[in-house]
Amino acid sequence: MIPVYNEGDNIAPVLRDFAARVETPHEILVVYDFPEDTTLPVVRSMQAEMRHVRPLHNTFGRGALNAMKAGIAASTGRYILVSMADGSDDLSSVDRMVAAARRGAAVVAASRYMRGGRQIGGPRLKRLLSRCAGLSLHWLAGVPIHDATNNFKLYSRSFLDEVAIESRGGFELGIELSVKAFLGGRTMAEVPTIWRDRTAGRSRFKLRAWLPHYLYWYVQAFRARIPRRR
Repeated sequence: MIPVYNEGDNIAPVLRDFAARVETPHEILVVYDFPEDTTLPVVRSMQAEMRHVRPLHNTFGRGALNAMKAGIAASTGRYILVSMADGSDDLSSVDRMVAAARRGAAVVAASRYMRGGRQIGGPRLKRLLSRCAGLSLHWLAGVPIHDATNNFKLYSRSFLDEVAIESRGGFELGIELSVKAFLGGRTMAEVPTIWRDRTAGRSRFKLRAWLPHYLYWYVQAFRARIPRRR
């Protein structure tokens, strides 16, 4: 599932990268908000050569979160992968993520902050906050993955069917589902990945607006560390 917003300059190489790097049989849902999105003509022109690619109109309301909700609702696979359209995700990680899910993981993270992972480029403050959040959740709260904030994750359909999505905007869905899997005692796994900042287009990430939502789920993760009263 790839949420898009005017990614006409980026989507073709991303789709071809999927074809070149991912051996697991799959369908790609390119989720768009409005018919004038510059991504659509490119996707439709590529459907003749890539029949597993399907544009999907997001009817849940505009925005990345609603696009991801629409993709989850429309997908039919046993596993659902969320990936970005800007070419930042290392798609060579996908088959290893699927293998981890087949071994029983409800959530598989592509991790920038575990051994073998790396992050290249991007705003310095955003990188610092993301790294600190991921590593402190791992070492202090006990979350079994090092990169809870990354949205490049794979989920089992059974897990998604069991949880209610409470996120209210942006890309907080990745940390919400990671925290809920952790608090629910679900198996989690990770594989190292190399993340690269986009080279074309404009990021829709709004740190100031979405930081409070990230902080909410960050705090929730520490609930498992608080002794419960009898």
